[in-house]
Amino acid sequence: MKVVLAGATGALGGELVPRLLAAGHSVLGLTRSSRRARLLEEAGVETRVVDVMDERKLLDALRGHRADAVIHQATAITGTPLRHRDLHATDDLREQGTANLLRAAELVGAHRFVTQSFFLGYGYLAHGEAKLTEEHPFAPTGRGAFERHMRSMRTNERLTFGTAGIEGVALRYGLFYGPEAGTRKLMELASRRMLPVPRPSGVTSPIHIADAAAATVAALERGRAGQAYNVVDDTPLPFAEFVAALAEAAGAPAPIAVPSLLLRPAPYMYALMAGTRIRLSNDKAKRELNWRPEYPSCRAGLRAMREVRA
Repeated sequence: MKVVLAGATGALGGELVPRLLAAGHSVLGLTRSSRRARLLEEAGVETRVVDVMDERKLLDALRGHRADAVIHQATAITGTPLRHRDLHATDDLREQGTANLLRAAELVGAHRFVTQSFFLGYGYLAHGEAKLTEEHPFAPTGRGAFERHMRSMRTNERLTFGTAGIEGVALRYGLFYGPEAGTRKLMELASRRMLPVPRPSGVTSPIHIADAAAATVAALERGRAGQAYNVVDDTPLPFAEFVAALAEAAGAPAPIAVPSLLLRPAPYMYALMAGTRIRLSNDKAKRELNWRPEYPSCRAGLRAMREVRA
């Protein structure tokens, strides 16, 4: 397939481009960075430097092109978000950015549209011990500042599934980690014992970016129209254990534990690290996409990173 990839030079886009090419697809990459566009072009990938939030310039950049599919991986997240405002630009990309890319899909004649969704769309809540499937209510009405994030994820999936002539697929990725800038920053903080663990802590569902990229190619090729897929590894774990695994991978001492109540003055950080307990099932993705994570747990994925660094 000829694929238009938005966010082609991001953390996940950088993993996705070579996998798409290896699978026999051709890629037209969209990025806001001229420098990163040159790196893609050196690898033989056609690029356009454009902001997907600017509908007119986006459509102008793609006019005259034909494509079979559009993949939306554009975000504005440069690390683990700690404040609500750290997500606002990405919220906009999930709303207006998705709408603009769907118009671009119509322009280039694409029939497939794969969008980046997120596991926290199930709500910043304590969901109990059972693993949640895709049948669980998604993006419930949020409280206060959380509603902006919920609304953006509702809108993203509603547009993806509801646009006429589009076979829309949403990938509800878990917490990203891997050989990318955000994880390296967390490991650096762990090395300096500046990344404490909250106790009690929440529960998160991680995914290595290489596994996320592999699932994206599988969804492009085999995902059912109108369906969402949880893209997570096999092993949900407490956030405290995730931080401890980061410290171990960095060769750092065990992180300092702090009472989670100390995080309450930072509502988003508290919700992310202490208040949210989400265990997700990846059974549907395994079954329908014929996909399996190479790293069944973040411990395995981070251990592999440490071995490469050694």
